[in-house]
Amino acid sequence: MALPTILLLESLSATAEDQLRSGARVIVADRPDSGPQHVAGEAVRGIITRGKGRVDRELIAACPELRVIARCGVGLDNVDVAFATERGVQVINAPGSNADTVAEHTMALMLGLQRRLPQAHRAVSSGNWQYRVGYAGNEIRGQRLLLLGAGNIGVRTGKLAAAFGMDISFWARTQVPAPLPNSRVVTDLPTALRHADIVSIHLPLNEGTENLLSREMLAHLPPHALIINTARGAIVDETALADALQAGLLGGYAADVFSQQPPPPDHPLLALPNVHLTPHMASLTARTFDEMSQLTVQNTLHLLQSQKIDPRYLANYIQD
Repeated sequence: MALPTILLLESLSATAEDQLRSGARVIVADRPDSGPQHVAGEAVRGIITRGKGRVDRELIAACPELRVIARCGVGLDNVDVAFATERGVQVINAPGSNADTVAEHTMALMLGLQRRLPQAHRAVSSGNWQYRVGYAGNEIRGQRLLLLGAGNIGVRTGKLAAAFGMDISFWARTQVPAPLPNSRVVTDLPTALRHADIVSIHLPLNEGTENLLSREMLAHLPPHALIINTARGAIVDETALADALQAGLLGGYAADVFSQQPPPPDHPLLALPNVHLTPHMASLTARTFDEMSQLTVQNTLHLLQSQKIDPRYLANYIQD
């Protein structure tokens, strides 16, 4: 039997790519956005992407034999799930696979921002040992943490934060049971923001969450408040955020994501001293990236071989 053809829009771990090539004929895109250029005349049955490669209506329509779209990761904002479902194409992702590493990264950003670690490093590197005299960092013990999102990553972050002695609240649109002992769920976002010391974002990007933290919402936060974003940049109005930080209306912002990636050189957040940034790398630890890559390849090959996979990885429902 001939091996199925799979379009790989972005690289996977070396182990996973070897696994993929053992079970499929692989077409490797030269750029994440070049998929349509590679599928003409090809019987592509699977597409694997990460966060940059868009699997949109054009690419899906260009692959009439397509059966599986696999997102090596969790967020699906780069996949047209609705059109894939209409065409009978199964979409899969890997929820939970990156919860530990993203939660750890969130806590690292939170601690760095609260304790002003990058500023301290720059001071020592420049010979300014006296930075310690006016040091104004703080600890997170006892701080009121508002988690926007109670999925795998939000709950895992809450567990880590609870170990530091933080006061944990989760925001949800409707009242749901508290996901952790001694935590609470709040549904009134403006009120929740007014009582938060630190806000950590763990939501998918969709029509309901884009610009959720708008200029109006940011105004509810106390001036010492910190925001951590390891979800999606566009959940925050970045222009309003920069204005608030420059005006001293917020304490700081730490993020692994931007609304445009990479950000333009003149992005207003890049020059602010109370902003700490990383290049969307929270899931890219060697261990998690390899595990997530292998899981994605395994599930893709199994589906193309008409085998069942764990239903938690199915992102849409396709009738048999």
